[in-house]
Amino acid sequence: MADIFNYDNKVMQALGKLFDILYVSVLWILACIPIVTIGAATTALYYTVNKVVRHTRGYVWKDFWGAFRSNFKQSTIVWLVVMAVSALLIFDTYVMWHVAAAGQSVGKIYLFFTIVEIFVVMWAIYLFSYIARFENTTKATMKNAFIITFANLPRTLLMLAVLLLGVFVVYLFTYSIVLVPGLCALLISYPMETIFRKYMSEEERAAEDERNGIYVSDQK
Repeated sequence: MADIFNYDNKVMQALGKLFDILYVSVLWILACIPIVTIGAATTALYYTVNKVVRHTRGYVWKDFWGAFRSNFKQSTIVWLVVMAVSALLIFDTYVMWHVAAAGQSVGKIYLFFTIVEIFVVMWAIYLFSYIARFENTTKATMKNAFIITFANLPRTLLMLAVLLLGVFVVYLFTYSIVLVPGLCALLISYPMETIFRKYMSEEERAAEDERNGIYVSDQK
């Protein structure tokens, strides 16, 4: 009976992971409330899930807010860019859809705006994960994330599917929002980390393996 409450027990470890996912999801929700902080909150979410949940290093509260503060400026700038571009595309899509509904063929351009917005969402998935993992200038970060998005399109589409599934689950079951953000970040981190490793030097990969998951951004 005592083995059930032993932390080395597989069941207890799984419950511990589940609690961490719920904990970091709630922190992400709270950090997103001002809207303008969504970028920093998402960066902190990925950082914490990949370090604490996957590699069992550190603590959810400390690592989340540490990553939030250290990446706040860059993540916020990037988020404002993504938000502005998305707002423009969504507005154009809305207007052109109504033009198409009125029978004007030029309105069909709304399909183009919709496709571009999908690519912006895929780009954003990489942006905040990249900021969480690497230290670079904002311009280089946006450029590199853009290149990686298209260079790894099959995995990019897989991660987009995970994100859309998460949104759909929250739409169906509102209260699942206290679990879905962390779970989506965890699922996305597996293909994301595989991709990131391709762009790291052999020395960086070896050092990271030796440190068992400590981030390059830990050195910030």
